[in-house]
Amino acid sequence: MTDPHGTPIWYELITGDPDAAGAFYQKVVGWQDGGCPGATAEGPENYHVYLAPDGQGVAGMMKTPEGAPPEPRWFSYIGVDDVDAAAAKIAAAGGGIHMPPTTMEGVGRMAMVADPQGVTFYVMKGASPEASTAFKRMVPGHGEWNELQTSDDQAALAFYGEQFGWKKDGAMPMGEMGDYSFLGHDGGMIGAVMKVAPGETPGWNYFFRVGDIDGAKQRIEEAGGSIRQGPMEVPGGDFVIYAADPAGARFGVVGSRG
Repeated sequence: MTDPHGTPIWYELITGDPDAAGAFYQKVVGWQDGGCPGATAEGPENYHVYLAPDGQGVAGMMKTPEGAPPEPRWFSYIGVDDVDAAAAKIAAAGGGIHMPPTTMEGVGRMAMVADPQGVTFYVMKGASPEASTAFKRMVPGHGEWNELQTSDDQAALAFYGEQFGWKKDGAMPMGEMGDYSFLGHDGGMIGAVMKVAPGETPGWNYFFRVGDIDGAKQRIEEAGGSIRQGPMEVPGGDFVIYAADPAGARFGVVGSRG
């Protein structure tokens, strides 16, 4: 892939019932089922790709592998120039390696890693020469925002900045919670870092762009999902919802109102 080092290039849901999850997100976000062009260690038929309404790839879904934690969850893949070097640098900075650098034919080379606070994600160099389309702000169905809730926001800012060149690009004070620090990369905003709220689990929250936020709320509830927070207005005039799908995997949507 031709994406700059540090670009979010793919989103992936690991869940107990990928077919049910796929139906949910198709209704809520407007994705199309792109079939099974991908592959997993269990076989090529076990991975479904989902496309935004414009036909571009955004996410994949697969069944929870045997022996993996049963809780469904979303992951992101961060594009890097060299997976082996990136994994080694992450480990040297106090991060973890959950899956060493591995090549999947026709897909690319990847590693499953964790930051020093234990939050898991992937690094990847895709096999395709084409740029990723997963994260594309302001485009319906695409990744819109990547939000890290962590036990140590300052350490996380330093870690991700060193690994991927992400820079703090302003902040929004949140009282006792500290700052909501915006992340800039390659001339644009990709997300934010904040301290995890009491009682919440640290991790990445991934938000996808929808049209009308109130319509999205209705679709989430009608399809068996739940609203954790929102809709809430955010700087710029959009509204966000923190949600969970019927199996409990957390995600978010961003959209307008009126």
